[in-house]
Amino acid sequence: MSDILLIEDLHVSVEGKAILRGVNLRMQRGETHALMGPNGSGKSTLGLAIMGHPNYEVTRGKLELNGENLLEMSPDERARLGIFMAFQRPVAIPGVKMHEFLRHATTNVRNPDRKEGEELIAMGEFRKELRGKMQQLQMDPEFARRYVNDGFSGGEMKRAEILQLAMLQPKFAILDETDSGLDADAVRLASESIAEIGREKMGLLIITHHDKLLEHNPPQFTHVILGGRIVETGGPELAQELYNHGYERIRQTYPEADARNEEMRQAGDPAGV
Repeated sequence: MSDILLIEDLHVSVEGKAILRGVNLRMQRGETHALMGPNGSGKSTLGLAIMGHPNYEVTRGKLELNGENLLEMSPDERARLGIFMAFQRPVAIPGVKMHEFLRHATTNVRNPDRKEGEELIAMGEFRKELRGKMQQLQMDPEFARRYVNDGFSGGEMKRAEILQLAMLQPKFAILDETDSGLDADAVRLASESIAEIGREKMGLLIITHHDKLLEHNPPQFTHVILGGRIVETGGPELAQELYNHGYERIRQTYPEADARNEEMRQAGDPAGV
């Protein structure tokens, strides 16, 4: 049976402000879902809530992976279980080299019961696999010797996230605006790279405003979030409509959700929605 990520009636607040107001979503491993919506609609909040960010309080609802309650798990436990998130604004970790970071992360995901101090994946085996993934993604080997995101350009940060995705091979991956801040060529390369590492082997939730990121990863399902709720779901043609024509039709069709979205946008969310 395929792996299933289930979200039911999810309500999330940040610093006492209600952001998500009853999100429902069911993803199966091997599916690609696009999540789109205007600024302040709750796209990033959903991703961070799934991952277990401590500033995002789930006040109601269900979040499960294969029937296991993710809400009872810490972020690292969710990662070990097979959840991955590529952040919109990746954090720099000075002093920690990419290959060291990836070796620890890969070991812990592949051996979820590993305790601190226990053996890591064999260095020779790890180097061979890392080298192969970097060749596949057309990355300079020197990249692995640099400190994680320290001094990286926007494009390098996003490629570092994709390299993590390639090594960890999660059951489900949330890509939060991986196209943000990239030029058209860099977005196309990111799209190709995501497809190259085997998107059919994982469930993808792609949060995006850019059709180019979906060029090589066409979504079976496109979800529109507005005012903290998914108001409409369609196929790849819905993503194309939103890219070509914006959200005017959506706003007119769902005026109550649009009014909530405007309130959220004006109030602002210190954590970013």
